[in-house]
Amino acid sequence: MLYFDHNSTTPLAPEVAETLTSASLDIYGNPSSTHRAGQLARHRLENSRRTIAEFLHASPSEIVFTSGGTESNNLAIQGLLRNMSARKHVITTAIEHPSVLEPLRQLEREGVEVTRVLPNSSGLIDPAEIRRHLQDDTALISVMHANNEIGTVQPIREIAALRGPHTYLHCDGVQAFGKIAVDVQELGVDLYSVSAHKIFGPKGVGALFVRKGAPLRGIQYGGRHERERRAGTENVPSALAFARAVELCAHDASLELAAIRNRFEAQVLAQLAAVEINGTTASRLPNTSNLLFHRISGEAMVIALDMKGMAVSTGSACSSGSVEPSHVLLALGRSRDQAKSSIRFSFGRYNTLADADKLAEAVIASVRQLRKTTARELSLA
Repeated sequence: MLYFDHNSTTPLAPEVAETLTSASLDIYGNPSSTHRAGQLARHRLENSRRTIAEFLHASPSEIVFTSGGTESNNLAIQGLLRNMSARKHVITTAIEHPSVLEPLRQLEREGVEVTRVLPNSSGLIDPAEIRRHLQDDTALISVMHANNEIGTVQPIREIAALRGPHTYLHCDGVQAFGKIAVDVQELGVDLYSVSAHKIFGPKGVGALFVRKGAPLRGIQYGGRHERERRAGTENVPSALAFARAVELCAHDASLELAAIRNRFEAQVLAQLAAVEINGTTASRLPNTSNLLFHRISGEAMVIALDMKGMAVSTGSACSSGSVEPSHVLLALGRSRDQAKSSIRFSFGRYNTLADADKLAEAVIASVRQLRKTTARELSLA
């Protein structure tokens, strides 16, 4: 199978698998224990924390290990807001991942006011819209760094410059981390979520950057782990594997990914009519392409390509199985039918230009066949 669904998850890199297996067998001590096995685990855990912190340009003490992006987002949002009871307003966007939107819906039920800013038709958030909705009691702004469905990269630095001293900025960086340069100091964020399985690391481990001084407290109880911000024995083998995946990211070439993506798009757009790119082409992740194919079903397209040995998706894996169209594409102004006719292609480290050619050929053939079938069915109706 040729795999083009890296924004959903990535295959485990061989080097990472080796680290995970070795650590699972050899680093078995509890890092909170005082004996030699426990202290070895603690030492290796802190080395991993340091590796991830360096990649983010953060201090190791500002990194909290979690079970992944969803927990990082929940910890950032709930851990901050539940500790700022006097401030009851949050600004977010209509195109966030469900792991941001859902905890905010729950907080809304508990009395928090949430403002959801719409993007423009290119999928970009206008910082002026964030400024327009700021209130005296705005506790948090939560804006994703890069969108998981269309790849748009948001102007985080400009948004960070708008807030006052008591308004904190959280950024879901799960899709951006490892694909574009991330410097939390330059971005000006207070909280930044990352996940290992988006960068060829294992599932079930992630991290949250928490800037020193941010009033975040843990949302689960039962231990004083992670500086009392995340109770529970740390998953040391997965943390080590996460750090190894981060080390490998330093050697990735975003220009190569962009070349693969651009070659694929150029062939499809040249050979097929009635195809549009969803989102901006000026500011997006180098590996992501979201295309609207008019007059076809996106689900039928996914199945057709799967039968040709190629894995793609219609959008967020966390929304798969839903009969509803993508909330991201609807927020851009696409109709329900257009949203359901869109496909996400996301490329990764092991894809090649030859793979892009094979994918383009399969897409062109599949679209032509699906349109021919649709036209036939309409003529018989």
